[in-house]
Amino acid sequence: MTFDLYRDAHGIPHLRAGDVLALARAQGRVTARDRAWQLEVERHRVRGTTAAFLGREALPWDRFARRARLEDTARRCHAALEERDPETAAWVRAYVEGVNEGLAAGARRAPEFARTGLAPGRWEPWTPFGVWLGTHILFAGFPAKLWREEVVRHLGPEAVGLFAADGPGTAGSNGWLVTGARTATGQAVIAGDPHRFIEEPGVYQQIRLACPEFDVLGLAVPGVPGIAHFAHTGTVAWAITNAMADYQDLYRERLRRTPDGVEALDPDGTWRPAPAHTESIEVAGAEGRPEEVEVIETARGPVVIGSPPPHGTTPAAGPEADPCAPLALRHPPRVTGDLGFGALLPLLRARRVADVDRAFDRWAEPVNVVLAADTEGGTLHRVAGRVPVRAAANRVRPVPAWEPGHEWTGWHETPYGDLDDGLAVMANQRGPAAPLGTEFAPPHRADRIRALLGGRPRWRAADMPEVHTDTHLASAAPLLDHLAALDGLAPAPAALRERLLRWDRRMAADSADAAAYAAVRGALVRRLAAEPAFAVLADPPAYPEVFQPWLALLPRVGLALEHLLTAPDLYGIDRPALVRAALEETAVTLGEGATWGDTHRLAPWRALPPEAPGEAPQEPGLSGDHDCVLSTSSVPGLTDLAARASAARYVWDLARREDSRWVVPFGACGVPGDPHHRDQLPLWLTGGLAPVVTDWTLLTEEDVDHEDVDHE
Repeated sequence: MTFDLYRDAHGIPHLRAGDVLALARAQGRVTARDRAWQLEVERHRVRGTTAAFLGREALPWDRFARRARLEDTARRCHAALEERDPETAAWVRAYVEGVNEGLAAGARRAPEFARTGLAPGRWEPWTPFGVWLGTHILFAGFPAKLWREEVVRHLGPEAVGLFAADGPGTAGSNGWLVTGARTATGQAVIAGDPHRFIEEPGVYQQIRLACPEFDVLGLAVPGVPGIAHFAHTGTVAWAITNAMADYQDLYRERLRRTPDGVEALDPDGTWRPAPAHTESIEVAGAEGRPEEVEVIETARGPVVIGSPPPHGTTPAAGPEADPCAPLALRHPPRVTGDLGFGALLPLLRARRVADVDRAFDRWAEPVNVVLAADTEGGTLHRVAGRVPVRAAANRVRPVPAWEPGHEWTGWHETPYGDLDDGLAVMANQRGPAAPLGTEFAPPHRADRIRALLGGRPRWRAADMPEVHTDTHLASAAPLLDHLAALDGLAPAPAALRERLLRWDRRMAADSADAAAYAAVRGALVRRLAAEPAFAVLADPPAYPEVFQPWLALLPRVGLALEHLLTAPDLYGIDRPALVRAALEETAVTLGEGATWGDTHRLAPWRALPPEAPGEAPQEPGLSGDHDCVLSTSSVPGLTDLAARASAARYVWDLARREDSRWVVPFGACGVPGDPHHRDQLPLWLTGGLAPVVTDWTLLTEEDVDHEDVDHE
């Protein structure tokens, strides 16, 4: 295999090969060299074997991966693609061959392999399907249905709306399209940033892929070929955000054990076999004692929660009798054998908006809102993905599998959106995807982006960081309104209140007022969560640990604080008294000169924690907050640390691709100590963007050493 590898000043790989298959192989090989440890972790996550080298803390994910049958679904999707689209299947296979060729060299560079004693395993043709599935299986937040079930059980169905907010386990994004009528060049600009849990190495990989058929740059998912979410081909560019659609269902199952195995009660009243088997999970440090997990699948899907009662026991009839009754997950890839990989090559080959539109007709998972523009003035604003047609109840809570009326009966047509005054803005709010979802993000980010874009008649690509980094917090209004209504305060809380009422509502890292607001907010959230009306939600049923983030009361109260403060009545809770108490507490406990960035610090996830507490780098303080355009999510009432933020920022300029810009939180390389491991962090922190270099003569060619190839 021959290919050319160039890198820019930030170590971002630019690949050039003679054909599509050679290019895919090169992408796999270079990704393995730069991200070997990350790829190895992802491979194990698909198979549910991470506890074998990460220890007992990784068991919750491994149990879920086994029970949800991620590996088997990936195999199914790969087999179906081979039959349906052999060209794309061969392209994926070429990528996998490249990964296997580059892993040995990548592992020699990555210290994590030596530390764990792990040798890189061989990738299979279906492994990229598993990486995509594992990345997105919890993306749509189906565990939120468990939370709503608890809310209904304890507070009644009318309380569900009180907590309707962008849940703690979901991912969001900002994205906006400014047409040529609103730019200085007369050509469109697309910009935005995906919000994900921040991982090191990062979840996105800056890369350029060039061959005689296309020359595309953008943000790839390590372990998956091509560039799916954010890309610029030179004549057309596109970006996505989470559509917040609901396309995964939970079915409460009635299961029983018989001498022949497990049976499930179907809607026609018939007990039918539910295939079941037991798998073992190796656990590092467990002295050779593996964990066993029972894997069961009904006609609805894999059982991800609960198990059948012992033989001879009558199954519980509903959640009132047994809140932890077995639950099966039904989601499109398991039903159809399609993850949407058929869209990936057509996207790389796209030249115009119409090509992007046709490619996204083949998109499946996850469901996204797409923006695209081309150099001929074409624009696109649409939803892409597969959402089943079924009863409204399926979208809200787990539904009884044994009752008719909860079947899937087809697929929704994906809606299209419009541009307004030369703009399209997407920030997970209700928009074109509204008919397909249940909960959406509050409108604050979208409204703020639109207001900022309306503030000047003409925009340039270089101006877009002004929008990316805006820290105005519109969601502070309800709490500040409550503070304004207080009277009879002692001097210290009165002074703090006046200070907050003068605050500019910007969550800047160096702002003491932002820190004071966050402290009052956190104290109020803790008090609300302790109220007897809500305290009943503090101890949810013993669902598997992987679902607990969706069921934790404090984050739910913090994210729903606006609703809780503005509802006409809140179960008789004296909200002014709680606000007063939170203010008084903060007036005593707030540190002198404390700023928001002192406590609102980046908290990235690493598969392998540092061996000693002092080994991890001191992560920086951050501006922004959950509802700011600069979305750096804390968990009010629990922690100011930010585990979720912009996983990348991009600006695609359709006038001159070389005027485009991008940045990731850390760097292009996943190897600790490499010069490009964290070299983009200073840019990311300040809102800066690295240049997109398109001139090959301005790049540095890197020798493709064939001795690095694993020929085993």
